[in-house]
Amino acid sequence: MDEIDIPVLADDPSCLPVYSSALAAGADVKACIPEQLLIEPGASALIPTGLRMAIPAGFEIQVRPRSGLALKNQITVLNTPGTIDADYRGEICVILINHGKNVFAVTPGMRIAQIVLARVEKGNFKFEDSLASTSRGEGGFGHTGTH
Repeated sequence: MDEIDIPVLADDPSCLPVYSSALAAGADVKACIPEQLLIEPGASALIPTGLRMAIPAGFEIQVRPRSGLALKNQITVLNTPGTIDADYRGEICVILINHGKNVFAVTPGMRIAQIVLARVEKGNFKFEDSLASTSRGEGGFGHTGTH
């Protein structure tokens, strides 16, 4: 697996992203908060990570949910996958939403999401009068079947 250096400024070095295993695609990011933050059922909250990154041109960072939080607490990332663009230098924050029935406590240093470094390609969007046809055509949501 190739490794690419990502310069990171961190409010707290203990909040640097960490891969939990040698072949993990996503690195865990933590809540960099001074005290516990409660998310009511059905509510969302913006959670700071204390991280700022210099993402190389041609890449993005995708912010994704952690499966354990989703399974055990019905907590997920609201705009998943979130995209952090290469030219953004502000603090990375994560929008968590509580789909559960209980109040959820985000604690300082808690692993709240995972980030994935991904290559991106720019499209050259060109106006045309028509498009090449396909067997699917204009079939949209649910068009390919329910099974």
